[in-house]
Amino acid sequence: MTKRSIGPRTLLYPHPVLIIGTYDVSGRPNAMAAAWGGICSSRPPAVAISVQKARQTYENLVEQREFTISIPPVDYVREADYFGIVSGHDTDKFAATGLTPVKGDRVNAPYVGEFPVVLECRLLQTVEIGVHTQFIGEILDVKVDESVIGPDGKPDIGKIRPFAYDSMRQEYYGFAGVVAKAFSAGKEVKR
Repeated sequence: MTKRSIGPRTLLYPHPVLIIGTYDVSGRPNAMAAAWGGICSSRPPAVAISVQKARQTYENLVEQREFTISIPPVDYVREADYFGIVSGHDTDKFAATGLTPVKGDRVNAPYVGEFPVVLECRLLQTVEIGVHTQFIGEILDVKVDESVIGPDGKPDIGKIRPFAYDSMRQEYYGFAGVVAKAFSAGKEVKR
């Protein structure tokens, strides 16, 4: 079980692919792909995303203090990738991709209409961390397309079909399916 050191890296498996939606001061919608993010509190429900200061999304977050997170399905990997490789400073990403900006119901921020899961968030606080600023947002609402809700009334990850980012190889990966039931599989170890 020998392990090789590869030094300090931005390595974590998996990195979620999150599309951050914001408006600029003139009300123009913008979307940015982010992989540095995740749930950071259960009460209040909150999510953290990290954004570099050079990004249009950074400016928008500081000015508007509200944002959305849209979860793209694998069918939209090209569009999601595009949101991360061009700048909102000089590109209308929604027009370029043909995707629909939809104004949030609870926040003044757009989400991607075609993506099945959306979190509407209000900024709680920021933390400066090196070249990134971490924006912590309270989740005010979660919207889920009816088409991805399972018979139990809960979102079905198999129908949502999200994908993850590998920062070491710079590739996207899908999910194979359920491997075990959480808070149950470990009970076998307790015996």
